Amino acid sequence: MLNIDALLLGNSVPMQQVKRLIQQVAKSSASVLILGESGTGKELVAKALHQESDRCEYSYVPVNCGAIPAELLESELFGHEKGAFSGASSTKRGRFELADKGTLLLDEIGEMPLNMQVKLLRVLQEQVIDRVGSEKPRAINVRIIAATHQNLSDKVVSGGFREDLYYRLNVFPIQVPPLRDRGEDILLLWDFFAKSLSFDHDSPVTLSMDAAHELLQREWKGNCRELRNLVERMSILYPGKKITMQHLKPSSPKLLSEMMAEEAQTELVLLPQVATPPSLFAPLVVDKQPTNTQQLADVLVSGIDISQGCDLKQQLIAVETQLIQKALDATLGNVSKAADLLCVRRTTLIEKIKKYQL
Repeated sequence: MLNIDALLLGNSVPMQQVKRLIQQVAKSSASVLILGESGTGKELVAKALHQESDRCEYSYVPVNCGAIPAELLESELFGHEKGAFSGASSTKRGRFELADKGTLLLDEIGEMPLNMQVKLLRVLQEQVIDRVGSEKPRAINVRIIAATHQNLSDKVVSGGFREDLYYRLNVFPIQVPPLRDRGEDILLLWDFFAKSLSFDHDSPVTLSMDAAHELLQREWKGNCRELRNLVERMSILYPGKKITMQHLKPSSPKLLSEMMAEEAQTELVLLPQVATPPSLFAPLVVDKQPTNTQQLADVLVSGIDISQGCDLKQQLIAVETQLIQKALDATLGNVSKAADLLCVRRTTLIEKIKKYQL
């Protein structure tokens, strides 16, 4: 079992405050409401609460209220008897019974339908449940933790959440800070994710100073989840490498799919070489603006014995392929910079890369 510092990584002031609150409330049976943006680690806070409590020897049972269809939620939470409804071929214990004497996390509590909120309120007040299809109440002893990224007080005002349930759950609120407010915890988390996600655990991706500075300045709308995804992407693309600013581009926030599409075009590494006559290209040096195009042409054809015949189309393709390859090598696979070297549009270069399967 991990201790609280191993479970909740971070030395920043906001995270130290979260840990202190956990330790203060863990030994009680008070309901806890964990608040925070998506991806901040609310479920880890719930696990830490359970591990620090006197209930740690019993079950910790999480349930995502937003992931279960409304018509199935009652059965999932409270269980059902055999024959209670079509398809109920056997008796099933619900999450409350599974968590008896332990801890139940009601994640995304703000997504719970109003009719289920009424039933949950009764359970919290009376500490009994009724399985679907049963008239026999069952006593339960469960510590309730609820979590949400929504503003429940606003939902109460709008009628989307019951006020009495809100106050029943909000006995001890814990606000989990967003990643952008956690300072150098970002770098600590990078190291942790890099080691755990590395294919070769002895060679995780590391950060250059400018890249580290860039990460500390980001907004991190996806919080720890976004950071983990970034580390995983870098670990796949550049295993064992030091990540620089160039690797992190684009720096502006984009959807993951957009970023991956961009990387597929711009972060080309370990490109296969096309078999071409080495004597033809050995002297070639890529220059953005050759001072003498005729001299360059002379170099290109100097190794060709035209008396033996020559496939002009194939030779031109070979020249173009090798020039593109050399430009990509010179720019570490950056398509935009390679296009500048070759004096072509970036979109044109991308099409040629696809055409020649580079």
